[in-house]
Amino acid sequence: MSRKRTAVLISGRGSNMGALISAAMEPSYPAEIALIVSNRPDAKGLERAAEFGIPTAVVDHTGFAGDREAFERAIDAVLREHRIELVTLAGFMRILTPYLVNAWSGRMINIHPALLPSFKGLATHERALDEGVKIHGATVHFVSAEMDDGPIIVQGAVPVLDHDTAETLAARVLEVEHRIYPKALELVATGKTKVTGARVLTGAASESELQLVWPD
Repeated sequence: MSRKRTAVLISGRGSNMGALISAAMEPSYPAEIALIVSNRPDAKGLERAAEFGIPTAVVDHTGFAGDREAFERAIDAVLREHRIELVTLAGFMRILTPYLVNAWSGRMINIHPALLPSFKGLATHERALDEGVKIHGATVHFVSAEMDDGPIIVQGAVPVLDHDTAETLAARVLEVEHRIYPKALELVATGKTKVTGARVLTGAASESELQLVWPD
């Protein structure tokens, strides 16, 4: 089996990066984490990647005088130098321009700590509590030119409990993120995703008993 050479773009500790690395340690997993790229030289995730022997690169956005496309061209050059086939964003705190999105269209995915299309942007857990939703979660999606937008690949949900704070809710959502991101990358790497309009078809079963309802 030819494993897809995959890069992970990070800005910080790389929590979801760790989940992807762990999944890819299984020889039968269809993606190989071949490169970690950070826009911050002090990102803790770089140290963790080095512990696993994974090549790393830093493209510091502060060195491009606010020229976002020039910054992304530098990232793109690094990705191509390492023969990357798929790109995953894991806490990469930069808003992308159409240049990089178009260059990797259909080959770049992102994870967001909310059930999109609800709660795009930041402070998702606080906003979920403020709005009184009963179910919250995380979404993996193909990256589009709009922030936290693009066809949805996988979602995972958790109940919102009466005693929840933003911190406790975030912790449960993070556990879901660590499960669904490797699953989404697996689906993309094996070619099981088909984008039809705004939908991603994966061949998943559609049984009524697979519903999640809270409170039950």
